[in-house]
Amino acid sequence: MESRAYLILENGKVFEGKSFGAKKETTGELVFTTAMTGYLETLTDPSYFGQVVIQTFPLIGNYGVIPSDFESKQPALKAYIVRNWCQEPSNFRCEGVLDTFLKDTGVPGLCDIDTRSLTRIVREYGVMNCKLTYSLDNLEKDLQEIKAYRVKDAVKSVTCENSQTFQSERGKKKVVLMDFGAKENICRELVKRGCDVTVVPANTKKDEILALNPDGIMLSNGPGDPTENTEIIDEIKKLCECKIPTFGICLGHQLLALSQGATTEKLHYGHRGANQPAKDMGTGRIYITSQNHGYAVVNDSLPNNAKVSFVNGNDGTCEGVTYCDMPAFSVQFHPEACGGPQDTAFLFDRFISMME
Repeated sequence: MESRAYLILENGKVFEGKSFGAKKETTGELVFTTAMTGYLETLTDPSYFGQVVIQTFPLIGNYGVIPSDFESKQPALKAYIVRNWCQEPSNFRCEGVLDTFLKDTGVPGLCDIDTRSLTRIVREYGVMNCKLTYSLDNLEKDLQEIKAYRVKDAVKSVTCENSQTFQSERGKKKVVLMDFGAKENICRELVKRGCDVTVVPANTKKDEILALNPDGIMLSNGPGDPTENTEIIDEIKKLCECKIPTFGICLGHQLLALSQGATTEKLHYGHRGANQPAKDMGTGRIYITSQNHGYAVVNDSLPNNAKVSFVNGNDGTCEGVTYCDMPAFSVQFHPEACGGPQDTAFLFDRFISMME
């Protein structure tokens, strides 16, 4: 039976709701996503490490749990907040219910909460810390804990422990995918296009990668502050000197830019959802994209060997970079998006062409 639960915000505001999923207290960084579908991809996206996720769409869980749609084996988020969760899903692919999935994976949930009001607070005041709890008896102590919370060691916490190779039936090209918290669909898109993909841990050194004799290097998405990953940035800089075709997505896009001397900044509340407009600076065309990031590359900080290729249609922040002196490009959005628009899946074809 559902029990009463509370969400305490860093600014002292308290929301009351009902508990579902795993019952445990947790502290995290409060963010929201506007996607109307794809809640399973959201729950299993490693980029949400350390965060409490608000789902702005009011009904979640209506098509149940479908393991083949997961982006990783285990959720990385701290807690999940919804307006209503469906207890009786209906879908021919359904293999379980959301409440059971959250219990099995240790993720606490909060429902029957005014997610619209909660989201407006984050939009106005920016991303803030919060705590999910079941009592308000220690409010002052809870607020101290909330204010002290920081997302740390994000990439180290979600990267794979060992290398693993996924082979295509055609096996035209060999790609090394550096796993900073990679969504599994990145690997699927490459394999589908005839690439043998070797996924390696985030701390893999340049010489180890070169020993695999790759035709291309993929820099994956991932969580946290990109500037925290100083050793990874150094290795990417060394790899860039080898002139191997390179494609960066999301965090990979930021780390590639940092390796070339650019800077990043934390956004007010980030871009998270499946309906973010990205403008192609070459053609002026607007693509609707899936995004999940709280940091962005600073447009004016890019070095002379780089140019902005995409910008966000809402706020003009950098969402793509093309490098002029090496075969490398990157985007801030997710061209492999599922569930979400696949308008920019052609970027994988561009990467294949670059290797050929």
